[in-house]
Amino acid sequence: MKIENPPRKPFVARGSGVKRCDDCRLPEEVCICEWRTQVDAGCHFWLLTHRYEFYKPTNTGRLIQDTINYTRVFEWSRTEPSQELLDALDDSRYAPCIVFPAGEDYQARMLDDVSRKDGRIPVFIILDGTWRQARRMFRHSRFLQHLPVIEPKTDRLSRYKLRRSKIDHHLCTAEVAIALLEQVGDLDAAAHLEGYFDRFNANYIATRRRWAKREPDEP
Repeated sequence: MKIENPPRKPFVARGSGVKRCDDCRLPEEVCICEWRTQVDAGCHFWLLTHRYEFYKPTNTGRLIQDTINYTRVFEWSRTEPSQELLDALDDSRYAPCIVFPAGEDYQARMLDDVSRKDGRIPVFIILDGTWRQARRMFRHSRFLQHLPVIEPKTDRLSRYKLRRSKIDHHLCTAEVAIALLEQVGDLDAAAHLEGYFDRFNANYIATRRRWAKREPDEP
């Protein structure tokens, strides 16, 4: 799946020396690509991704791209959004909405649910970044201010172990997509994404545990 605006530099933080699969970005010894298949859903996902997230192997947004057909990924820019994104927002085939928690100052934009009665394809725009980055993306993206907002209705607690939030109901990007698929009744697609997410989570954790047990190299 083509990324609309690819990253401009490689991942260079901790763990950058590990030999990783070019596709799933897990360590080669626990690559999950053989389990990667895509399924259709009644809705589409567009990921508006912070530039730092492109470099992180722990990013779960690409799990949505790997498993749900027609997922698109755009790099976020506050002042220069990509023309591909602007064209997609203006495309009459789609009914896009932003995924974000409810707030009093934009209450008039909140949706209770997603309707498919007008024949347009529901699109969930997920702000893919840390919680702090997502808030900034939501507040400072003028090109999104006309769009309705939807908050996932779920009792899920995060099972994501690679980057722990201090608040259990702050879900990672893939978990948000799973919750939305369940909310609109796409249970098969939700289960498919959740199975891939669980495998990603478990395999990554397993390698971290093995690295921790390794003896230091001789000088």
